[in-house]
Amino acid sequence: MKIDKLVIASQNPHKIEEMQQILSPLGIEVLSSKDFPDLKDVIEDRPTLKGNALKKAQYVSKETRLPALSDDTGLEVEALNGRPGVYSARYAGRNASYQDNVLKLLDELSGRSNRAAQFRTVVALVDKGLEYTFEGICKGEITTEQKGQKGFGYDPVFKPEGFSKTFAELDSNTKNEISHRGRAIQNLVQFLINED
Repeated sequence: MKIDKLVIASQNPHKIEEMQQILSPLGIEVLSSKDFPDLKDVIEDRPTLKGNALKKAQYVSKETRLPALSDDTGLEVEALNGRPGVYSARYAGRNASYQDNVLKLLDELSGRSNRAAQFRTVVALVDKGLEYTFEGICKGEITTEQKGQKGFGYDPVFKPEGFSKTFAELDSNTKNEISHRGRAIQNLVQFLINED
C-alpha cells in the first residue's frame, strides 16, 4: 500500500512526535490535525479503543481527503478489573490533567500487592474508505511512586516488563521499541512495507 502523505488525527504534541519518529524512515510526509485548523475535536464516545481510533481516523480522512492515522490507548490494570481502560485519558474527570489521573490511579492501588497492568493501543488507518486496525500491547506493573521526567500520561508510574525503570525514565528510542504504541505502529509499518 503506497502512502506518500498521511495525517495523524491528533493535537497531542507528544503523540505526534512519537509517531513521526517511527514513520519517518518510510519516507512518508507526516502531517497532523494541527496542520488543518478547521478540523473539530472528535468526541471519543465509543465503548472500545478500536471504535474510538476508527472514529477519529474516519473523520480526519473524510475532511482532509488524505489517509488518516489515529490511535486510542488504554491502561488496563488487573486489580481494577481492566480500568481505567478506554477512560484512561479522563479517569479523574473530563478535564483531568495527566497528574490528576496518575494520582487517582495510585490512590486506588494504595495497599494492593497486585500491581500488574498493561498498556494497549489500537491504531487505525483509513484511506479512501478502506479501514485497517493494528494492536500493540506492553505488559508491566504500576509503581508505588512517580519516577522520571520524560514521556506523558501514566509513564511515570508504569514499569514495563523486563525493565527496572518507568517509561518516564527511558529514552525515547527504547520506549518506542517496546511501547504499546510503538508495537502497534510497527505492525502498521510491516503492513505498509508488505503491501507496497
